[in-house]
Amino acid sequence: MSKPIIAIVGRPNVGKSMLFNKIIGRRLSIVEDTPGVTRDRIYGESDWQGRKFTLIDTGGIEPRTDNQILAFMRSQAQIAIDNATVIVFLCDIKTGMTASDQEVASMLQRCGKPVILAVNKVDQGRSPDIYEFYNLGLGDPIAVSAVHGHGTGDLLDACVQYFPPEDEEEEEDDAIKVAVIGKPNAGKSSLVNKILGEERVIVSNVAGTTRDAIDSRFTNDKGSFVFIDTAGMRKKSKIEEDIEKYSVLRATMAIDRADVCLIMIDATEGVTEQDTKVAGMAHEAGKASIIVVNKWDLVEKDDKTMTRMTEEIRRDLAYMTYAPILFISAKTGQRVDKLFDMIDYVANQAAFRVTTGMLNTVLADAQTRVQPPTDKGRRLKIYYMTQVGVKPPHFVVFCNDRRLFHFSYQRYLENCIRSTFRLEGTPIILSIREKGDKED
Repeated sequence: MSKPIIAIVGRPNVGKSMLFNKIIGRRLSIVEDTPGVTRDRIYGESDWQGRKFTLIDTGGIEPRTDNQILAFMRSQAQIAIDNATVIVFLCDIKTGMTASDQEVASMLQRCGKPVILAVNKVDQGRSPDIYEFYNLGLGDPIAVSAVHGHGTGDLLDACVQYFPPEDEEEEEDDAIKVAVIGKPNAGKSSLVNKILGEERVIVSNVAGTTRDAIDSRFTNDKGSFVFIDTAGMRKKSKIEEDIEKYSVLRATMAIDRADVCLIMIDATEGVTEQDTKVAGMAHEAGKASIIVVNKWDLVEKDDKTMTRMTEEIRRDLAYMTYAPILFISAKTGQRVDKLFDMIDYVANQAAFRVTTGMLNTVLADAQTRVQPPTDKGRRLKIYYMTQVGVKPPHFVVFCNDRRLFHFSYQRYLENCIRSTFRLEGTPIILSIREKGDKED
């Protein structure tokens, strides 16, 4: 299942960004005592009571305004509301309940989502001024101080109550979910249309035509697949239309739901800085991935063109050497049929399991060939290795002192695992624990 989403909304300058930063534990949102500083919708990951969730910080909502920026921020907040599992409506006790608060509350009551009312800047105990916020009709207000963190635990307790049960499974579905990601105009929608054999997704030469993640089911003799065509991810400096601001969050949510990511690269442009960021998102999410080089029909080629392009991709996406590369043309259909076998293969690789006995045989052989490192006379001792998870394969190595476990030796062991079991298309997680640490 996708992680639950909490959206923080409210009028400008009530402390949404400060609360956001306090909950996620780092200064991701810009905090400044000026209304309208947060214009983009910012999101982060956190957890509470063992439940992981996505937190969205929005620009302030001004229900009625002719100001273009404030109108944009209002539309941005509406998209956050539409995607949220639960909404935190933040007010400010210092300014008291305002007409804008009442209009925002009215809007939230119509959205059909659970809404939790929080009143910020309550720094000492429960101020009697908080009672006027009952007039908003949103139930008991929760007093919080975003600066000091007071009340944030109570607030998150209230949010978690609206999360779907952790053991609630999505409908049993053997289909492989495939997120098609990449910068705008790389040919994502054209590929999905070619696969489906119909114009299911709008295709245009104008970058950014696809603004929502669109699911399309497809079944053939290779199996059942759900293709998620996402909005193209572009640099913030290039974003012009209001709604384009939200493509990154939607793509992130698509990656979160996916079993396999197809990272689309425009062959006529090569690997760009934005391509490296898009690929990095899939890598950091631990998703099985395939690098799909599209528009291969438009490239002037000689007998070494493909080799040169492969070397360029391996150099620029050095952290994804495990991902296979496929050169296609979504327009002509060149090699598109090869995608299905590759998708099925990397999905199985990501779900790979190996016994502890086999792992430790590999570990013993690896240590025989390359001795563990030493530091100031102390040698790293590795006791055993076990697998603790899949999608991606996650291995834990127990040793005498994790400080002796140099990064280069971790990489060496990863390569040994990958080469022995021929793991391709999926990242590997290798966690280092000291003897006595828990396995899970």
